[in-house]
Amino acid sequence: MPFDAILFDKDGTLVDFDRTWGPAAHDVMSTLAAGDRGAFARLVDVSRFDLEAMTFGVDSPLLAGSSAIYGPLWADALGRLDLPVLCREMDDLFRAAALASLAPLGDPHRLACGLRARGLKLGIASNDAEASVRAQAGRLGIAELMDFVAGYDSGFGGKPLPGMVTAFARHCGVAPGRIAMVGDTMHDVDAARAAGAVSIGVLSGPGHHDELRAHADHVIDHVEMLPALLDRLARIA
Repeated sequence: MPFDAILFDKDGTLVDFDRTWGPAAHDVMSTLAAGDRGAFARLVDVSRFDLEAMTFGVDSPLLAGSSAIYGPLWADALGRLDLPVLCREMDDLFRAAALASLAPLGDPHRLACGLRARGLKLGIASNDAEASVRAQAGRLGIAELMDFVAGYDSGFGGKPLPGMVTAFARHCGVAPGRIAMVGDTMHDVDAARAAGAVSIGVLSGPGHHDELRAHADHVIDHVEMLPALLDRLARIA
């Protein structure tokens, strides 16, 4: 086995980004705009959100960033000066809304069980808030199968910084070079590279696929293809 541990991104990797976050973002923007059509339109604009398709543009700050990143944009759109309060409010609203529209990619529970059976340590590193990551992992039936869960607010920094990857390595007692970081954005690739881990890009997210193909160490179309990739790498190791 070429790896001792697998660290997953969540959105776009284990969870269908648009089907989950499209409805959730619409609900949260509507709630925060509180009937102000101008404020709602400004939120839609700064979020690069397509109202008709309920999807995000490839340049949307919500694709890989946390509320700490797009929160200031929303604060300006809403005319809010209480940014820390707004970010907490956004995280709470998104946690409930995304859980209601949660759409998995493939069968995360079956995948995690199969990887655990191989003796692999597992974790999730997401730029979502940790409480939301844990709530969704519970709904997907994988919470108890994870050795490590971290969000942007867990104290390790957000991706593309390497903190979550190195924290996972320390927690599991695994060398970073024996960890595969699986994710759908360059934030995941960059975090893995900065930590000395191996990057596996998945093309199931709404981001820039050409960048993933060019820069990730390995690329698969869908996370369900991960076991086959591991088998192939084990044969050539």
